[in-house]
Amino acid sequence: MPNITLAPMIKKTYPDFKIGYAIYHNIVVEKSPQMVRGRFQFYQETMMMDLEQTDLLTFPAISEWRSIFKKFGTDPAKYRPSSEALLRRLKKGTSLPLVHSAADINNLLSLQYKIPIGIYDLDQVEGDITIDIGSETTAYEGLNGREVSFNNKILSLDHKGAFGSPIVDSKRTAITEETKHAIQLFYLQPSLPVSEGEKLVTASAEMFNQIHGGDFLSGVSS
Repeated sequence: MPNITLAPMIKKTYPDFKIGYAIYHNIVVEKSPQMVRGRFQFYQETMMMDLEQTDLLTFPAISEWRSIFKKFGTDPAKYRPSSEALLRRLKKGTSLPLVHSAADINNLLSLQYKIPIGIYDLDQVEGDITIDIGSETTAYEGLNGREVSFNNKILSLDHKGAFGSPIVDSKRTAITEETKHAIQLFYLQPSLPVSEGEKLVTASAEMFNQIHGGDFLSGVSS
């Protein structure tokens, strides 16, 4: 298991910053089963109706993550937290595409908790993981096919460099249907007590495990 640590700049700027994690072994990633697809569709339709009359900033997690971005020097109107980006698509009446079971469950959890969550192929992650702030030279090709600069943006680093963020994740560590081992990172609200963060991560990991099999361990680094 890689160690997951917060860089000094993160802790200095946000002493209560915390990251949840779940590590999965011997999983099976495939087209989402009908149960998951049905639940995902129902949840999206329900959210679309709710969001018609709802300002996204009324969700505490969305507001908090926008303020975190601003504090680190990221404009949340230009680079949105991934959870907010998902909700904005639903607010516009646009359904989220089904990808595969791991991505679909990850998106569902992100919508449910209103926080950014990333999931990565653990075999493509090299060494320990650090949550840090990017510099002018930090960039990678995102899952959206674009080269994204991470200057003054929160990101996750392994020994090869940046591979994930609460904005968009990299192609290098993307989950596929060939993935057997994975790691999920939960960008928890700093205001959330560690005990509540642990409950959220455990419940999420148990749900993921029910669909994908294998075994897991989870926790919170702060």
